[in-house]
Amino acid sequence: MGRNELALTPPGHGRLWLLGALFLVTLPHLLRMPPWLSISCLLIFGWRLLHEVRGYDLPGRWLRYLIVFIGIAAVGAAYRTLLGPDAGVALLTVMLCLKLLELRTLRDAMIALFIGYFMVVGGFLFSQSIAMGGYLFLVVLALTATLIALNHPAGRLADYRLYLSTGGKLLLQSLPLMLLMFLLFPRLSNPLWSVPEQGPSARTGLSDTIEMGSISNLVQSQAVAFRVDFDGNVPAADALYWRGPVLWHTDGRRWERMQMPIQREPPAFEVLGEEVAYTVTLEPHRRRWIFALDLPLNRPRAANTAFYFLPDFQLLSEREVKEKLRYAMRSATAYRLDTLSPAMHAAATALPGIANPRTRRLAQQWLEEGITPAEIVQRGYRLFREQPFYYTRQPPQLGDDPVDEFLFSTRRGFCEHYASAFVTLMRAAGLPARIVAGYQGGEFNELGDYLIVRQSNAHAWAEVWLQEQGWLRVDPTTAVPASRVESSVDAARFQSTSSLDDGAGFAALRKLYRQFRYGWDALNHSWNQWVLGFDRQKQLELLRKLGLHTASWGWLAGIMVGLVMAVVALIALLTLFRRPPRRDPVARLYQRFCDKLAKAGLPRQLDEGPTDFAARVSAARPELASAVQRISQLYIRLRYTRHGGTQDIESLRRLVREFKAQI
Repeated sequence: MGRNELALTPPGHGRLWLLGALFLVTLPHLLRMPPWLSISCLLIFGWRLLHEVRGYDLPGRWLRYLIVFIGIAAVGAAYRTLLGPDAGVALLTVMLCLKLLELRTLRDAMIALFIGYFMVVGGFLFSQSIAMGGYLFLVVLALTATLIALNHPAGRLADYRLYLSTGGKLLLQSLPLMLLMFLLFPRLSNPLWSVPEQGPSARTGLSDTIEMGSISNLVQSQAVAFRVDFDGNVPAADALYWRGPVLWHTDGRRWERMQMPIQREPPAFEVLGEEVAYTVTLEPHRRRWIFALDLPLNRPRAANTAFYFLPDFQLLSEREVKEKLRYAMRSATAYRLDTLSPAMHAAATALPGIANPRTRRLAQQWLEEGITPAEIVQRGYRLFREQPFYYTRQPPQLGDDPVDEFLFSTRRGFCEHYASAFVTLMRAAGLPARIVAGYQGGEFNELGDYLIVRQSNAHAWAEVWLQEQGWLRVDPTTAVPASRVESSVDAARFQSTSSLDDGAGFAALRKLYRQFRYGWDALNHSWNQWVLGFDRQKQLELLRKLGLHTASWGWLAGIMVGLVMAVVALIALLTLFRRPPRRDPVARLYQRFCDKLAKAGLPRQLDEGPTDFAARVSAARPELASAVQRISQLYIRLRYTRHGGTQDIESLRRLVREFKAQI
């Protein structure tokens, strides 16, 4: 394409195609940007559309400069930076929209189109779901169809089927190359979408602190925290405690983790039952901890990531989990944990100042009765069962002594209320105790045969140290009878691994909805494992199965380049030796007509159209003018319009056959 061609004005139908394709490209980003910034971009799209449809003037040069300056400043003000995925993609989106205000030549249109291709990659920075993948594939199809429309000056908007079918064929032809590059391209240690996010947009699940009311906010989310594939049967619901951060320090309201040395192997403990083997697919939560069934027996392994234990059985990754993480685990659901150092004992019995005095007096009263530590634990558990405590997601606000107010006044709360109050009560009685945050239960997907653990399964429970038994898990929340649980969904969390119940009425509809939801989740789970989870380790396993045991970066790149060249050569050979397409009968008849005139000394020039050729022949040979005009007009109608049929083709054949006698 030469310079003069690039300076041409793109065809009107091509500009409309470009406008539509770029809108599809930017739509996911517009939904993520601040509303006022998205509305500004939509107004620019509207301005350009009015220019194409109604002929409205585009802004002049100086006004465009001013708008560009305002656009950059607006992105900087919205994100407080121009760096990072959020701000960077927003800036690129705004600049692409502004490009529409100066788009006049074919060169401008091609630049905007290629920026659109580049922005397709930006969509995967924020979501790698199968839905996003399918949407962006359609966007690529629209962009490719636009590329064809821009280079088809004689086309029309009504020719959309031609553009889409041609674009679809091009994409299908690229599939073998795409598959080769997916399987053989050397895997990076950190994928593109794991770059750090700036500002408050980073996603988080559980926090490393707990304050009364924090988990109840998280539990309202139905987002998936992780999925679990068990090697055997799924354990009972009351054994599904997924261990996360362990909280030791408190100021009377807020609980925090304790700094501990990391270690490569789990602390020693006694396994009392059978081991459970499973594989976790963890969603990114931008924290270092990972989750395992209580208690983990092994340090997991994953590509490009190292894991560590803390002495309280927290599992930590060496880096924040910014991408889906898949790891295999073994755990014990029945155990004896009897490790307690002096430092841990001191941390697990500490209480701040004089906070929550009524709780302290209650614990002191129990001690004065001379009951054993095990009886104190049972007394605390029965307190929540026998007294009118309620389990609710909307507890009342608490004052300066939150545990006292919860135990003796409001008696309404969520799991962090019960865990905080129970641990405070145990410490006031001199028993070491701590809070464990994590998830409880899960939802079994029978279509995919795996467990779904959602953010709504977030939970907090207690661990108490007893001299004869070691660390004992106590979940005071389960002491509350189902009759005093406000939400039926919350009541079901501790009774079943499925949060859906057909119940009475609309059973068939609910079952259909459940099957659809589980099917879609199973499809996403497979996508996560075999597409997003195709890391270097799986790549090496695939190559070993193919008998290829050497897998250096250079070696992989060489194989990939060689295979890509082989595929391209095969396509070239097929193109070279394929049977030439059958010519159009109308074009064949007209060529026969031109050949007859050429033999008569009137050859058609290469740059001469049928109308100009007919006029020249008529001027040179007036006696042939009538026949030449009839043949030319019939050919033009058959070739360049949608009129004409089989009878007209037969008429053209007859006229060309008879024309020889007239020369």
